[in-house]
Amino acid sequence: MGLIKNFPHDGIVTINRVILKEGHTLDELQERVALMCENVKTYHSETGFIGGMVVLNSGQISNEGSNVGKALESSLKDREALIITYWNSYDDHENSHKSDSFQPLFQKVIDLCENGNEEIVYDMLWQGEAYTPEMAKMAQTAKEKNTKQ
Repeated sequence: MGLIKNFPHDGIVTINRVILKEGHTLDELQERVALMCENVKTYHSETGFIGGMVVLNSGQISNEGSNVGKALESSLKDREALIITYWNSYDDHENSHKSDSFQPLFQKVIDLCENGNEEIVYDMLWQGEAYTPEMAKMAQTAKEKNTKQ
């Protein structure tokens, strides 16, 4: 079972990177994105939309997971968000954007963005969820046994 329930092996993931313009608030962005996402769920759940999420730059930078300097905080804290959606196919996604009800909501989000919009489409290569504690112990035991040989 995959992390994203019902995500097909050949599905796509789209990512919009939003950087909030100066003079606009995070509340404005959240409200506009919520309206847009509700529209997608309502009108495209039967035509290829599987799910999505919106994440906000917390300002933290993982020094353990980064190899480009040792910055302490992102300058885009509370200004950068990623809108991530999961679709059955590229065509399903593209058709959702052609919807008359979607376009005005999408434009209202873009109006808040200093970076315009570029929505990148990705093919899923891997997804998975954490092991249960019992499964993690079994995996660790198997790994240790196989690496000692």
